[in-house]
Amino acid sequence: MTTIMTMCTEPQVMATGTASQGDDLALLGLMQLVSPALPIGAFAWSQGLESAFELDWVNDEASLHAWLAGVLDDGLSRCELPVLARQQAAFMAHDGEAVAYWDAWLAASRETRELAEEDRRLGAALKRLLANLELLPDASALPGLLPEQLGYVTLFAWLAQARAVPTRQTLLGFAWAWLENQLAVACKALPLGHTAAQRIIERLRPELVVAVDHALSRDDHELGPLLPGLALASAQHETQYSRLFRS
Repeated sequence: MTTIMTMCTEPQVMATGTASQGDDLALLGLMQLVSPALPIGAFAWSQGLESAFELDWVNDEASLHAWLAGVLDDGLSRCELPVLARQQAAFMAHDGEAVAYWDAWLAASRETRELAEEDRRLGAALKRLLANLELLPDASALPGLLPEQLGYVTLFAWLAQARAVPTRQTLLGFAWAWLENQLAVACKALPLGHTAAQRIIERLRPELVVAVDHALSRDDHELGPLLPGLALASAQHETQYSRLFRS
């Protein structure tokens, strides 16, 4: 009986171990993708935040928190995050037409030259990195439908899908990377200490989860950023006299 029980339970243990390994590798793959050390140059872009400093719209911890919460709710949860979920699903389904559609949709939603350039340049940098890692999408699986120049969000979705990262974790990782980058910008350009940045993270962590919930529940007709202030700040940045960042 002991022998039979051992023979019956061993495959289950091995299967559980294999599944756990897969989950661990997916998590590590996501951590690699959202790491500030990923060599794609995200640190060079502020997404209009530098102009908000210059215009005195954001000048302290409280106003920075309010700005980031607004961008998260009216921007990421309505634009990048739901599109990211759709792109990951399209890659999983080998639906090149959907990949091309949402990549073009996202490009069209960029309201200023600098915001559009950021998505293109980060996408190009991530594409070069993936090529060096031999992780680029296989064009033969999506014949004639993959754009020549994929944007950053689309390639982020591809790598998350290739690493078997669950969609919800993909969106949380993307939002976390955005938040960390915005706070790094603030620490460089404002008199904002790292402890203050950590306080903002503590306050925004639950809001990241809510933003992902909203992003996953939105229908196609509900998508699109509602950020006129950010668009104005970004446009202002194009002619700003003194600046540290490229957007």
